[in-house]
Amino acid sequence: MNQPINIFDTAFRANPYPYLAELRRASPVCQVEPGGMWAVTRYEDVLFVLKNPEVFSSGGFKVAWQPPWVGYNPMANSMLAMDPPAHTRLRGLIHRAFGASTVARLEPRVRAVAEDLASRLVGEVEFVDAFAMPLPAFVIGELLGMDHALRRNFKRWTDDILSITPAPHEDAERVRKTIADLTGYMREVIAARRRAPADDTVTDLLGAEVDGQRLTDTEVIDFLVLLLIGGLETTTHLLGNMMIYFAAHDGMMDRLRADPALIPLFVEEMLRYDGPVMALPRIATSEVSLSGVTVPAGALVLPFPASANRDEKKFPDPDRFDLNRGSQGGLHFGHGIHFCIGAALARMEARVALDVLLARFRRIERAAAEVQYNGAITVRGPAELFLRFVPASPSAARAAHAGAEREAAAPPPAR
Repeated sequence: MNQPINIFDTAFRANPYPYLAELRRASPVCQVEPGGMWAVTRYEDVLFVLKNPEVFSSGGFKVAWQPPWVGYNPMANSMLAMDPPAHTRLRGLIHRAFGASTVARLEPRVRAVAEDLASRLVGEVEFVDAFAMPLPAFVIGELLGMDHALRRNFKRWTDDILSITPAPHEDAERVRKTIADLTGYMREVIAARRRAPADDTVTDLLGAEVDGQRLTDTEVIDFLVLLLIGGLETTTHLLGNMMIYFAAHDGMMDRLRADPALIPLFVEEMLRYDGPVMALPRIATSEVSLSGVTVPAGALVLPFPASANRDEKKFPDPDRFDLNRGSQGGLHFGHGIHFCIGAALARMEARVALDVLLARFRRIERAAAEVQYNGAITVRGPAELFLRFVPASPSAARAAHAGAEREAAAPPPAR
């Protein structure tokens, strides 16, 4: 390619896969815009980067998310931007928040919220605002014991923080105000839990110790912002990408409705085929060679799981959606020490959402409006998606609902 790809260009955001395929073929390690970041696109190279934090430091998040024009950014100071041993000590503190028991406890409430949201999908609607965002916002609010009335703030806070790039931002003042508002709200939540402890993640973190020491309020805020933004964005974009797929392949809805046991397989293949995680910034701690290209020390490196999951050498016919493919080796939730701790929760939310939507709607159609995609380095998905929801017949809805209940009651498949 003569001209470096800009990962924020409209055409790239709408469909990055042809661009990434060309990079895998011709320039698997190369600089992209903005700022000359080093893109890594082949599966084996992406895996190497993610597996070797001593060479590719997660401090890349800090470089990407806390440039001088921002000042303090809690996401850039969270454990996502840490390497061992600091990361190892902190990660253990939030296992309880995302354990199997928590996911199981939340599922009935998630289903009830999904049913309520789906009941309002009448005619043409903007799906992100109507369903894809409020469902995970409810879940995160439950986990952190936050006021559900602040749902709109969750979305605004997340959009502003994830819009941060190393280059100066045209809305810099707004972004800095968002960070101040968000951290101020988190301090209020912490103060409230100190006065009246509750059965939630905030109280757990305030009582937790690392090497015999309690976390500071700033460390707790960094945790909470990571959980809020990570938990909201991943599921929101996954649900949006699923709807775009259904609108283009309505036969898949019929297939899943007829056999709800296929829904978990659909979720796994969608995570590989068009998942929400695009790139995971790292910093090269020393000069290193990848695919014959020398990456200088201190370079901001962007391994692309979105490209690795479509690598022809790993996944035969990778641009074909295949329910029977299996997800072995997919990098959609990262790898190793930074494997997404909320993966089970995201899978549950997606599965429950599909149960509910398939039972209620026969077909999903794209409206005339163009899909507007987000503008973040790390995640990709629709920020605005207008759809028409065509109701299922009452008998089909009852059959699908019964099938979903049977599937939910069945033991999970062996892994």
